[in-house]
Amino acid sequence: MTENFITVGTQVLELFILIAVGYLCGKTKLLQEKAIKSITNVVLYIVCPCVIIQNFVRPFDPDMLGGLLTTGAAALCIHIVSIAIAMLVFHDKTPERNRVYRFALIFSNCGYMSLPMQQAILGADGVFFGAVYIVVFNIVMWTFGVWLSSGDKKSLSLKKILLNPCIIGMVIGVIIFLTSVPIPEIISKPVGFLADLNTPLPMLIVGFYLSQTRIRDAFKDGKGFICVLFRLIAIPLLAFGGMMLCGIRGTVLITCVIAASAPAAAATTMFAAKFDNDAKLSVNLVTLSTLLSVITMPLIVGFARTVGG
Repeated sequence: MTENFITVGTQVLELFILIAVGYLCGKTKLLQEKAIKSITNVVLYIVCPCVIIQNFVRPFDPDMLGGLLTTGAAALCIHIVSIAIAMLVFHDKTPERNRVYRFALIFSNCGYMSLPMQQAILGADGVFFGAVYIVVFNIVMWTFGVWLSSGDKKSLSLKKILLNPCIIGMVIGVIIFLTSVPIPEIISKPVGFLADLNTPLPMLIVGFYLSQTRIRDAFKDGKGFICVLFRLIAIPLLAFGGMMLCGIRGTVLITCVIAASAPAAAATTMFAAKFDNDAKLSVNLVTLSTLLSVITMPLIVGFARTVGG
């Protein structure tokens, strides 16, 4: 059991060393916000789809297909439960703050923080199933998340959902997996090189944004602490318990627990800014949850590996 905690803790610490590098780059102005926005686009539009596609290049296996469907169903249930909790717990008098609290509780950083950890702990299978979780995350975020942040159904866009890079990557990957189409090395190698950027670049981005916030402010908000505790502890434990009751074990279980235990999504800030909600609050929630996740993620994922892995 101790070995599981140490293994997960080591992986989290490695990620936070990369975050620290991004933090220092931000503080010393070695990285500017314009450059970070460009790097973010590279990660979103190129690196993430390549990670997904790379891990779908494997012979077709009915058991893996069953795991994909199970992961998708579990991810959807986790988001539905998170939505129900967020709507019940937060009723702030200021709508702009209320929306941010709810969004931060519901949506985890299942791309930037989870995929690198799934890859480090579970290998290719972890990313294989993690990709499905991200697709469900994107569908829920670009439907319910848009409605939550804007309060207007007209803001929903089917085009944005279908053209999301991760969903496109997932579709390509599933086609490759189902048909077992051989991918020539001249294509697979460049895809692999780009996929390898998935760990360092997102961590630099998170570190940069941490350097641009006043960390002290994040610790002064009582409701923010409640939101973060739900995000980092209650949601992943509920996910773990629910999946155990349903008989789900092994890689699928750990993949979903890692995704559910991640800190608040970076999209919390992007959506807050886009829909004129409390952007400062969103930064504080992302900052606080990211800092505390260095403690909570090893404990929860290590526990999940020991009991259900």
